[in-house]
Amino acid sequence: MYAFISGILEEKGNNFVVINANGVGYEIGVSSNTIDNLPAEGSEVKIYTYLAVREDAMQLYGFLTRDEKQLFLDLITVSGVGPKMAITILSGINVHDLSVALYNKDVSLISKIKGVGKKTAERIVLELSNSGVALNLFNYETMSTAPKTSTSFDEAVMALVDMGLTKFDATNLVRKVMSPNDTTEEIIAKSLRNMG
Repeated sequence: MYAFISGILEEKGNNFVVINANGVGYEIGVSSNTIDNLPAEGSEVKIYTYLAVREDAMQLYGFLTRDEKQLFLDLITVSGVGPKMAITILSGINVHDLSVALYNKDVSLISKIKGVGKKTAERIVLELSNSGVALNLFNYETMSTAPKTSTSFDEAVMALVDMGLTKFDATNLVRKVMSPNDTTEEIIAKSLRNMG
């Protein structure tokens, strides 16, 4: 029904945002990854949306990118995964890493997401590992990552793992703080500051 909503970002909350579009405030459920990548309140934003309709409620869900929306739509086709669970999953892992996990049939990585059990992770992998979106996103991200960024990224993740972080936590932390042209040392420094 709503493909996207554009307007002023009025409020960022705990897994929701309020967008003022021509004087109407839309409360939209979003992943924490989307919140982390949104501009400051008062900025102009465009959020891709999905309207979930139940007998007792209607809820808008929003996504910063079409890829995140497509993964959400794929996730809610899985038995036992509703919109809230899909948002929980997209909050616990970014689009690229989820696509890679699906491509590699990595049940253990998906089951590490808070609120996702092993059986749910197994169903997700079983039903989505061969989906077009997982393969397309994985191939696109792999091809579009510059060698310097990829090398710096991998080296920073391994350094953080050596310091005691799990690979899952280190990967999420590095993705959150790094900029495209950061050196390995800069990424590690940013990561350590973010941890502190």
